[in-house]
Amino acid sequence: MKTKLLTLFVALLMANAMMAQFHIGVKGGANITKVDGKSFKDQFRYGYHLGGFAEIRMGNKFVLQPEVLFNQYATRLDSNYKNVYEDIFGGQSNVKLNYLSIPILLNYKLVGNFIALQVGPQFGVLIDQSKTVLQNGGDAFKKGDFSMLAGLQFRVANLRINGRYAVGLNNISDIGNEGKWKNQGFQVSVGLAL
Repeated sequence: MKTKLLTLFVALLMANAMMAQFHIGVKGGANITKVDGKSFKDQFRYGYHLGGFAEIRMGNKFVLQPEVLFNQYATRLDSNYKNVYEDIFGGQSNVKLNYLSIPILLNYKLVGNFIALQVGPQFGVLIDQSKTVLQNGGDAFKKGDFSMLAGLQFRVANLRINGRYAVGLNNISDIGNEGKWKNQGFQVSVGLAL
């Protein structure tokens, strides 16, 4: 009987310790992005992101934070190239790219539990392009994106406020030798740990 009680007590202590080491949550926010390349305007456009995150404590200073996000990036064709790409984009100037993104961030606590530096890779899979691209049968963008993220996270109780910069590392153009296209931009988000 004592062995069973001791086992139950140890199991409860371990479960409590595990819950203190692990959190999940939801988040959403704005993307301020552009696609670098000679065919696109050199201006940032607005999109959004929604998803969830987990926090896995790894000692006193480090937290691993994997996320799953729906990311919308928006850009606009340059007027000089609009006619060149008219067949591909169906005469549209605005281009929206929707990605299923998986950032894997390492948080380093700078000031207690309040401020953390974030850095890590983000893997993205293109899940939807503007309908005109699909209707015309031309895939202008590759199906994946690889980026690096860096930023800060502010933590107040269960609230998480993030500001990040993302820079694309691979060419997302799928049109012959028309130059390189790369995503870049800022993400600002608010999350709630459950």
